[in-house]
Formats: sequence, C-alpha cells, structure tokens
Amino acid sequence: MRNSKAREIALTGMLFALAIALSWLESCVAPLLGLIPALKLGLSNIVVMFSLIFLRTRTAWMLVVLKALFAFLTRGATAGILSLCGGVLSLFVLWGLLVGPIPISGYIYCICGALAHNLGQLLAASLILSSAMALAYAPVLLLAGIGVGALSYILSSALFSALPSLPNQQKEKRDPFKK
Repeated sequence: MRNSKAREIALTGMLFALAIALSWLESCVAPLLGLIPALKLGLSNIVVMFSLIFLRTRTAWMLVVLKALFAFLTRGATAGILSLCGGVLSLFVLWGLLVGPIPISGYIYCICGALAHNLGQLLAASLILSSAMALAYAPVLLLAGIGVGALSYILSSALFSALPSLPNQQKEKRDPFKK
C-alpha cells in the first residue's frame, strides 16, 4: 500500500515536471512561429490527457491544479486563473467523453479538449476584463483550438501508441487513441 502511494506521488511529480518543461518549450517556440502571446501549442495538456486516460482521474486533477498554481507563481494571478479555468473545463469535457456512452476518435477527443480549454479561458477573461473585450478574441481562440487540437492528436497518437500498455488503466474509461 505504502509503496503504491509513493509510486503515485513520484509519477505525479515527474508528470508535473514534464508538463512544466513542455510549457516552457512551447513558450519558446510560439514566438518563432509568429503566434500571438495568448496562443499556445497545448503541449503540456498532452500530459494531462495521458494521466486522465491511463492513470487515475485524481492525478489529472492534481496536474491541472499544479499547472495553474505554477502559472500563478511565475506569471501572476491572471495567468493562474486563466490556466485553472481552461484546465478545469477541458478536464470535465475530456472526462465526460471518456466515460460517456458514445465512443469517439482521438482526433475529436483532442479537438474538444482544446476548444474547452480555450472556452474556459475566454469565460474567465470575460469575468476578469470585460465581456466585450474577451468575446472579440473568441473567433481567434476557437480557430486556434481546432489547430492545436489537431496538433495534440498527432503528437498524442504517436506517443501513446509507442507506450507499453499500463496494467492499472481504469476500466470505466475508454482509450480514444486505440485503433
């Protein structure tokens, strides 16, 4: 029992470190691609998707909260709130798609997660700033969500298929990346 708890804590710590490293990488790459500051590639969200599909749902929730706390500590309160709102809505949508009655493809799964993340951030921004200012940015973020979701699908399907099957994958969830 104690060994499994220590293993879970260590794995969560490693996944959090990976998510932070991917977040830093995407912040370096985004300006090179000419992306506007609010647009990110969503690489760190792949880590959350992995934990939601292959590990415990609780681990995915912890990663969302830790990522938001890290954003709060390193980029300020607004970034922390936007990260938390986007991450929470995205995680709710992704979890619902996994346990829902209708099987979906990995492509739809990733696009829905990216769109939900952007929608959660838009809702938070409309509360923080003004609804008109945030809603003017909505078409850009929603189109970007489709592109980022497609990129997440390409990377996730390549990574997840290369991983060995995990013996402790939760039975009530489906793997949208399985062929």
